[in-house]
Parts: sequence; C-alpha cells; structure tokens
Amino acid sequence: MPKRVFVSFDYDYDKTLKDFLIGQAKNPDSPFEVHDWSIKEASPDWKVKARARIRASDIVIVICGEHTDEAVGVAIELKIAQEENIDYFLLNGYKGQTGKKPTTAKASDKVYMWTWDKLKVLVGGGR
Repeated sequence: MPKRVFVSFDYDYDKTLKDFLIGQAKNPDSPFEVHDWSIKEASPDWKVKARARIRASDIVIVICGEHTDEAVGVAIELKIAQEENIDYFLLNGYKGQTGKKPTTAKASDKVYMWTWDKLKVLVGGGR
C-alpha cells in the first residue's frame, strides 16, 4: 500500500515543484500517493486543518527552495509534523542549488537531492 504524503512547500515560490512531486506520485512504481491538501488561503483555523491533514499522513515531504527559510507556513507545518511524530524529510527543490531549510528544521536534518530513485528510497525510510 502506498504511503500517504503531505507536501509542505513555499506556496509563493515553489508551487510548481509540488506539482512535479504530485506527477511523480502517479508513476506506476510510486511507493507514495499525494493528496493535494494545500491550504491556499490563510484562515483563522488553517493550523487546525494542517494538523489534521498531517496526522492523516504517513510522511511529510518538505520541499526546500530559495525562500523556504522565510516561509512561515512551511515552518509551522514542519513543527506540527515534529509534534505529532510524523516521519518527514527535506527535499532539495532545485538541481544545482541547495534549498534552504525551514526555520523549524533541526540542525541534524539533511536536505536530500531530488531524483526519482532517491525519492523512492527516502519515502521507504532510507535516511
């Protein structure tokens, strides 16, 4: 059974990367599925909704781009994953660059290179 993935990303800069990840989830050999649970508008209860969606996931993938360290929503979603003990990893969004970690990332959190083969290993727990 494929793992349910919650994708955390900077909506202002990295939405296309999330779309690419959703596309990869449709590959026949994909070990994961992505439910597009993006919260597009900040509402008074968005954190409650995010927590419920993260709890319903097996793993959180945090896409790291050039501005992720400034993305308050990504930092909050990662903190929720940590509080809920949901497995997560940081995925480098752009080849040739090092994506910036969210402010709530641990010093020990590694930003992994994004290739299809590596992604399958990461989702499978190989970290």
